[in-house]
Amino acid sequence: MTLSLRPVEPRDIPTVCAFAQSADEAFFFFPKCTWPLTPEQLAAAIAQRSDSSVVVEGDEVLAFANFYQWEQGGTCSLGNVLVSPAARGRGVARFLVMQMIEVARERHQAREMKVSCFNHNTAGLLLYPQLGFVPFGIEERKDQEGKRVALVQMRQSLQPLTA
Repeated sequence: MTLSLRPVEPRDIPTVCAFAQSADEAFFFFPKCTWPLTPEQLAAAIAQRSDSSVVVEGDEVLAFANFYQWEQGGTCSLGNVLVSPAARGRGVARFLVMQMIEVARERHQAREMKVSCFNHNTAGLLLYPQLGFVPFGIEERKDQEGKRVALVQMRQSLQPLTA
């Protein structure tokens, strides 16, 4: 398996939208969207975010992520993380997050990376600490049905790049 990261292209957007297999998955990926996720919704989010990227294996798009907050020399906040159902359990999410950490360090000279994960997103809650993220807060939110959910906030200090 040879994975690579590249900027998202307009032709990738319908593929990424199809990754969300349920209203819950769409909510984890993009809490403000309405189910089913449409290319128009995702394109609008991409326009307001930075470094929207896809993981590809050959020509196949396997995962997507971007930054919803970014500041030069400060913090980058990872968002819209989603992996194709066919690629789950193969290390694609790990690859994606590690690559986005490098983008934060190299492009934005970020000193910190943050990620937030809803309490019922078990895969994310298990993955992020394995990659060095440490929980630092919990925020109450409402899901798509108005029910209370917990948004677990995590962060990781990034070492500066050495010359």
